[in-house]
Amino acid sequence: RDEARELISSSYRRHINGFAADLEEEHAQQLANHPEVVSVFLNKPTKKLTTGAWNFLGLEKDNVIPSNSTWEKARFGEDVIIGGIDSGICPESESFSDEEMGPIPSKWRGTCQNDDHYGVECNRKLIGIRHYNKGLISAATKRNPAFDIPPKLKTGRDLDGHGTHTLSAAAGNFVQYVGAFCNHRYGTAKGGSPRARVASYKVCWYSEDDHNAAHGNDCMEQDTIEAFDDAIHDGVDIITVSLGYDNIADFLSDGVVIGAFHATMNGVLTVAASGNGGPEPQTINNMAPWMLTVGASTMDREFAGYITLGNNKRLRGASLSVDMPRKSYPLISGEDARMANATDKDASCKPGTLDRKKVQGRILVCLHEEKGYEAAKKGAVAMITGASGTFSASYGFLPVTKLKIKDFEAVLDYIKSTKDAKAFMTDAQTEFAIEPSPAVASFSSRGPNRIDPSIIKPDVIAPGVNIVAAYTSERGPTGYARDNRRFAFTAMDGTSMSTPIVAGIAGLIKTVHPDWSPAAIKSAIMTTARATDANNKPISEFNGKEATAFAYGSGHVDPNSALDPGLVYDLTLDDYLGYLCNRGYKEDVVKKFVVDPAKHPCPKSFELANFNYPSIAIPELAGSVTVTRKLKNVGTPGTYKAQVKEIPGISTDVEPSSLTFTHVNEEKTFKITFTLAQNAKPNATNDYVFGELIWSDGTHRVRSPIALKQKSK
Repeated sequence: RDEARELISSSYRRHINGFAADLEEEHAQQLANHPEVVSVFLNKPTKKLTTGAWNFLGLEKDNVIPSNSTWEKARFGEDVIIGGIDSGICPESESFSDEEMGPIPSKWRGTCQNDDHYGVECNRKLIGIRHYNKGLISAATKRNPAFDIPPKLKTGRDLDGHGTHTLSAAAGNFVQYVGAFCNHRYGTAKGGSPRARVASYKVCWYSEDDHNAAHGNDCMEQDTIEAFDDAIHDGVDIITVSLGYDNIADFLSDGVVIGAFHATMNGVLTVAASGNGGPEPQTINNMAPWMLTVGASTMDREFAGYITLGNNKRLRGASLSVDMPRKSYPLISGEDARMANATDKDASCKPGTLDRKKVQGRILVCLHEEKGYEAAKKGAVAMITGASGTFSASYGFLPVTKLKIKDFEAVLDYIKSTKDAKAFMTDAQTEFAIEPSPAVASFSSRGPNRIDPSIIKPDVIAPGVNIVAAYTSERGPTGYARDNRRFAFTAMDGTSMSTPIVAGIAGLIKTVHPDWSPAAIKSAIMTTARATDANNKPISEFNGKEATAFAYGSGHVDPNSALDPGLVYDLTLDDYLGYLCNRGYKEDVVKKFVVDPAKHPCPKSFELANFNYPSIAIPELAGSVTVTRKLKNVGTPGTYKAQVKEIPGISTDVEPSSLTFTHVNEEKTFKITFTLAQNAKPNATNDYVFGELIWSDGTHRVRSPIALKQKSK
């Protein structure tokens, strides 16, 4: 027994019953077969998934907060506690200033881990800091038994920037004169719940190797579970986690999903990133129904730079570069700039392939090398790159403007057409009224759900492109160790960025409705989301095609409506346990998730289609299927009428078609039947068809997306 204890590196004893240990495969299998063990899985590394957003979302107008703003109604998220599980925090950032903050809420039970090397201090805004490295150290010592733990693995300080950025996007305080272009300042930064308290749980680490995460790993699952356990104990209200595992085939082998389940059981909503695997289908992370899974969208603001070629052709690209010399420079392509011994494959400006004599003093045109370190080292004055997908700017070691592929190819054609190719590049500028907006970001992971296609994922989308938020003082904006510049704020892309924005919105709802369950808050955000853009047209994909619920879930978040949704689809612990039972998990396994198993038996009858989720998906529709849902009134008394958007080849019937509520918390059940048209044949691609169900009392609009696929014959 003593030998077994020595193998345990982490023990979860607060709310999650489990441990992490270094085991041989044989012993791990023996544990997996033990009747008292729910699951055994490898300690895997996760991936990090990375402010005009609030103006775009309607919480302010032209950077002015109106008196009837949702922010005012929700007291700016005052005293809600938002925990971020990520890469730590930069505590001296102005976003975490405790100016005008009152005493720390009495419910807070957390701590502020300090360290002698870096010194990390809390205040009345940043009320908790913890760090977790056992999983990382365990993985490192397996590869190198002589591994010595450096000081940087003993701190809650953010050495990466990701954690500071995400937590400030969720709940950063008001900071004036902030900009995205280096240290040029022009606006006020703030998070979704700017008066909320924040707590940082550091599980992600990085190495000074520019191309690898910390010692070959990043955010280890063992540490992530421990962070969830502590966050629940500490008293957080909302957890934002922009991490995800690829290729997960089972809910109980995913540390983030397990942690989120325990958080939900304890009244804490987990808002999680959908992943950056788009636009390919079935790339979603964090697929469980007890998580609020967030995809990324664009907004009506872009950072743009212009290039004028020597033939007077003017091209618009994405840029964050400023202080450009106001003159034209010679152009050279990566193909023409390569060294004599470089191959055709090296023509995209790979390290060690550029000829300094050819590059120096010129604008280098390369398809992929957007950071530009190699170009800067060889003396280039600027770079032009190309990219398909969402229009998005990024930082480089030298000025960079990123063109759409068609325009990038036009530059290459121009270079080939003349011996005196040249170009003039402008400084970056902020442009508004971009259309269409929002659109689904190209990188945002798409459904359908790989584990359970009856649950539509993502749940919603939110702004996740060029989001300006606080950054670490320990790293440059390119993320490379050799980048010595330091910015207090920076622009980043990813579902990592859209996730904390939704967590901030959830914080506002929690402030106004402190007694609401995680499911009720989630339902409010989902059912009030919009499937149309600013011009009231269907939300589009990055390429202009009409998007579906597998790209945007219930739609684009609308915080002004989410505060007063009218009705919600609520869920209890027994609902989630019944869901797991129906998913095929054995009753003795499911009961291990609860304190009193005798009170939570697997239900004798539970239809997965009737799980009270705010969206509806039937992946194998044959003949006719009836789905049951229950709505709870959280608003004023009223009568709601049902409306179903026509679905090709399928008839629908809602019974009853109207619901009357007389008091708060009153619940009413309805059924919706989907019937294939007579002699219906699978569509040409045997793919899903989409619709929507809307309940409205004339004031509120409670919308649920529908996804149906005919069963193959």
